[in-house]
Amino acid sequence: MRGTPHKAVAAFVSTVAALAAAALLPAAPAAAAAHPATARTPAPAHRAAACTPAQVVGNGGFESGTTPWSQSQTGLITNRTGQSAHAGGYFAWLNGVGSTHTDTLSQSVTIPSGCSTATLTFWLHVDTAERTTSVKYDTLTAKIGSTTLATYSNLDKNTGYVQKSFDVSGFAGQTVTVAFTGSEDSSLQTSFVVDDVALDTSGGTVPPTDSTRTPAAPSYTVNLSSDANGFVWTGHETASFTNASATPLSEVYLRLWDNYHGSCSAMPISVTNVTGGAAGALSVACTALKIGLPAPLAQGQSATIGFDLSITVPSGADRFGHDGAFGNIGNALPVLAVRDGAGWHLDPYTNNGESFYSLAADFDVTLDHPTGLLVPATGTSVDTPGTSGRTVTRATAAKVRDFAWGAGPFAKISGTSAAGTPINIYSVSGISSSDAQSMLTTAKNAVDAHAARFGAYPYGELDAVIDNNYWFGGMEYPGFVLDLVSTTALTHEIGHQWFYGIVGDDEYASPWLDEAFTDYATDLALGKTGTNCWNSVSWASSAEKITNSMAYWDANSSRYSTVVYGYGKCALHDLRRQLGDTAMAKLLKDYAAAHWYGVSTTAEFKAAAQAASATDLTSFWTQHRIEG
Repeated sequence: MRGTPHKAVAAFVSTVAALAAAALLPAAPAAAAAHPATARTPAPAHRAAACTPAQVVGNGGFESGTTPWSQSQTGLITNRTGQSAHAGGYFAWLNGVGSTHTDTLSQSVTIPSGCSTATLTFWLHVDTAERTTSVKYDTLTAKIGSTTLATYSNLDKNTGYVQKSFDVSGFAGQTVTVAFTGSEDSSLQTSFVVDDVALDTSGGTVPPTDSTRTPAAPSYTVNLSSDANGFVWTGHETASFTNASATPLSEVYLRLWDNYHGSCSAMPISVTNVTGGAAGALSVACTALKIGLPAPLAQGQSATIGFDLSITVPSGADRFGHDGAFGNIGNALPVLAVRDGAGWHLDPYTNNGESFYSLAADFDVTLDHPTGLLVPATGTSVDTPGTSGRTVTRATAAKVRDFAWGAGPFAKISGTSAAGTPINIYSVSGISSSDAQSMLTTAKNAVDAHAARFGAYPYGELDAVIDNNYWFGGMEYPGFVLDLVSTTALTHEIGHQWFYGIVGDDEYASPWLDEAFTDYATDLALGKTGTNCWNSVSWASSAEKITNSMAYWDANSSRYSTVVYGYGKCALHDLRRQLGDTAMAKLLKDYAAAHWYGVSTTAEFKAAAQAASATDLTSFWTQHRIEG
């Protein structure tokens, strides 16, 4: 449930006073910088030509000299002291002179035609001696072609780098210049430091002849061994799959999601020595790896690819990161991307929520680690002695969309819910025993409450790692969640076991299908009815809709939690009042059963709701801005 960043949500708090009575909503964390409102719009409709996913900016990390960048003066691309790189050793340092001065850095790029998605990203650090809190004395303008994407100033100063992201799909098929222009006034320096510039294109627009989701029935076998801290894991992974589509499958894509947390020159996730196919180019900021198959797979045929895998966990209390001695390894295992009637889904990573879209799979994961580390993980785990001073944890899970684990000297307590689900609470240093016990009680109650409404919990045990340093509030994985000490947050994350876990969705295209539904389920589990919560809805623009994609919310991040979590769950409360409690309860339980281990869409849910209603719901969907 990353609230902004999802599961992000620095804490579950009300986003507006009128919604507070109905339920707690995740607030946008300070760490997620809002993008300018005009910088990004939803991706345009698919074009007719084919698209080969690619990253088209050359030397975006500035590690290979100055080519193909043009500098208004030498030395803008540098490694000199006074500033530091986001990754690697080099960066672009504009201004910082403290007198009237202009610097420009630019590069001509060609954006392939036929791509449904083209995203320009860069990391920006602003360091200033200006003391004003209201006047923009010094500015940096980012442009593509003649279009200004954003203007930053001394008012945007920060202590580290912040990633900026812009949808530039409208420039597909064109050669344009990406340019950064920094201007200073006559006194007091402002330094604009840019690094890791990328322009990723994806989204082939020649659809398959049918809309079947493939590759289907994926099965992953993983063997990894850790270093002494559990922060570096190396080993091997295989992925087996079947082509379910009538259209031959000539390639697959691995999503290396956590490369977002590094750079293409310093990737936390490294795949080498591929077997069963030929590794192609990395794309989408090095989070997608194309594997060409030896021969196209016909419908019903299966294949297996294998590769060596290295995972390096960065510092930071994140869903992929370590908080001191305690590591979280979420979204680190490469998983297969999905192809359907729209083509390959190769959306960019979002730290504002989730981008993840995968089919239910079986995982058999063996983790060799020092005995002093506890390793909670997705699925059911069994520990056996390894070599001297080491333990081998084998975790198996069926019909899950992802696999995550933790590693560290956790304090552990266990219990069993009234309905029989084993619960394990893993706490980092600083979590009191009373708080751990409270979270154990919350988890027991939550898993049984959700199971009673939507169907029995199918994943065996449930592990929760508790850490009050999580800037994002909480994050869900199958059978494994990360959370603050918060009854509301933990009940929400456990609710995701049903909505996203069991009832899947494309989290980038339709985040409301897991977040709004889970927040609604959280309300019900905590006895909240959402009375009058829709009455305080106020839309920011005509383009704002509950059903917008993460491309929209990344450009309007301050509204993400309010609309997707808040208005989304209030719309479901309104639907319950429209249908009646009994009919709504039956609708959701039947809908979950019909999509168990499958993928839901907005159109399918609307159809199911209409079938349960005695009246036409067209005006209901229009009023609540639920489209699709």
